[in-house]
Amino acid sequence: MSDRTGIFAGDDPFEIARRWLTEAEASEVNDPNAIALSTVDAGGMPNVRMVLLKEIEADAFVFYTNYDSRKGQEIEAAGKAAFVLHWKSLHRQIRVRGLVSREDGEKADAYYASRSLKSRLGAWASQQSQPLGSRTELMAEVAKTTAKLGPNPPRPPFWGGFRIRPTEIEFWADGAFRLHDRFRWERVDEKVSWKISRLNP
Repeated sequence: MSDRTGIFAGDDPFEIARRWLTEAEASEVNDPNAIALSTVDAGGMPNVRMVLLKEIEADAFVFYTNYDSRKGQEIEAAGKAAFVLHWKSLHRQIRVRGLVSREDGEKADAYYASRSLKSRLGAWASQQSQPLGSRTELMAEVAKTTAKLGPNPPRPPFWGGFRIRPTEIEFWADGAFRLHDRFRWERVDEKVSWKISRLNP
């Protein structure tokens, strides 16, 4: 008999993740959808940075970025990534590892269009992860971009989404005396079957 009761209950890990995120939205002070995204470079050296998770789909997690950035290039080369969602207010976290593909169609267009105008223009102006002489130089590029593209810039061809389809998801909750609760969901096959294991703290 499974002891996945309470906050761990459910047969769909994406639904559990959505439920936890909804709870965090009511208790986290800032950016409850912030994830620490991990990639590796060609030499196997890891990189990690904070990005915002924008959607939990039926079988994947989606975020958006500049494809030419360091993370974009590393994701394209490896086809894999990992992230952790951590909520201090809930004493919980979700760890995900999986395969990555682009979200480069209508959904990316719609999300880009939903951003503030300054953010849309900034996406065009910034050569993300590349060396920059000064902030003045960056703001001059923003001004030039604003004059060129106007109030309704299209989505840049180098900017869009990435979809992480997990091979593994782990749900973690703080326990007394560091005896935490951990459940790992491992994808068994392409029919979205899962093997669920309780892990030692």
